[in-house]
Amino acid sequence: MSDPVSLSKDRPAAAPDSGTPLGRHASAPATGLHAGHAADGTQAAPVVTTYPVSFTGSAGEYFRLWIVNAALTVVTLGLYLPWARVRNRQYFYGHTWVDGHNFEYRADPRRLLRSYLLVGALFLAYVLTSESESLGWVSVLIALLFLGLYPWLVAQSMRFQAVNTVHRGLRFHFDGRVRDAYVAYGAANVAAAVSGGLALPWAWFMQRRYQLDHLRYGSARGLFRGDVAPMYLIALTALGVMAGAGLLLGVPAVVAVVAWMAAQGFELDSLNWMGAGLFGVFFVAAAYVILLVLQGVVWQYVRAATMRYVLNSAELGGVVRTGATFNPWRVVWISVSNGVAQLLTLGLATPWADIRHSRYLLQGVTVRAIAPLDEFAGSAGGPESALGEAATELLDIGLGF
Repeated sequence: MSDPVSLSKDRPAAAPDSGTPLGRHASAPATGLHAGHAADGTQAAPVVTTYPVSFTGSAGEYFRLWIVNAALTVVTLGLYLPWARVRNRQYFYGHTWVDGHNFEYRADPRRLLRSYLLVGALFLAYVLTSESESLGWVSVLIALLFLGLYPWLVAQSMRFQAVNTVHRGLRFHFDGRVRDAYVAYGAANVAAAVSGGLALPWAWFMQRRYQLDHLRYGSARGLFRGDVAPMYLIALTALGVMAGAGLLLGVPAVVAVVAWMAAQGFELDSLNWMGAGLFGVFFVAAAYVILLVLQGVVWQYVRAATMRYVLNSAELGGVVRTGATFNPWRVVWISVSNGVAQLLTLGLATPWADIRHSRYLLQGVTVRAIAPLDEFAGSAGGPESALGEAATELLDIGLGF
């Protein structure tokens, strides 16, 4: 009989791929994190302790958890889904370590179930009424309701995720106001749509600032030190990749069409229009599939590059900063190859893909502090609504939290 799957393993002796123990000390210039003062009253350079993030999950162990969750979700017609989501997240949190302490995820699946049922019922009503001519107005009403409540759902989701995330026995909290959520996730998204995408990087910036500036760990408050300009640089890089790939693929396609017409002597009357029609359908279908693949690849780059920039611009309580060294294009390759493996194995490679992706990202993250991480003061927080979390999970809305 196989060993039971653990949601939290023993703490790692040292960070992977590092010859130094956790808590390596190094001097840093006084222009970095808030500096202290020397005995003579002058400002002294702070001692910065670097804590590499390590991930100890394994594909084989997670596969056993994942396959049981999938089977129970199918057998219960989806009712087990909240428990599956919580157990999966507990596994990844429990195998993520900073300074010899792992994270915990303490969400209550029963509260999630109630919210899942409500969101699922609304989504089912939308699908059914959208197919009916007489009840089409109901689907429009549900869609408008969702759009109107979307910023509130985002705020509720982030509150729920934060308060159920624990490190060193201390919970995170999120105290962003709903009206600020309507600016970051409402007005900013509208501006991005109206401007034809020109304001989209600004929307990314506003959303990340809303997330980090209202995050708390005990009494320490988060801060996003980033600017909007790097967001536009990420967007321009993505557009450049799309344009370059389009030229590389489009020019040979045009040459092929011209060569085919040349073989026919450019005589329109003698062309095989039936064959030309089939060729055109094939060409359009192939171009559409390639475009979708390119959009997926570019979006993976945008997500990874934005994540790295945000991690390199995040601060907590003025004494803790995070850093990221992973390569966004390496993340793209991992995501694409993971997708191919999942497709070829009919989804059975999903646990391996998730572990591979998480390990690469987390091993490229560090936490730097000028104060011990166990000196943060905690504050009690009540339960948060699980409705936002259920909506963003079921509707597959990535918040990048």
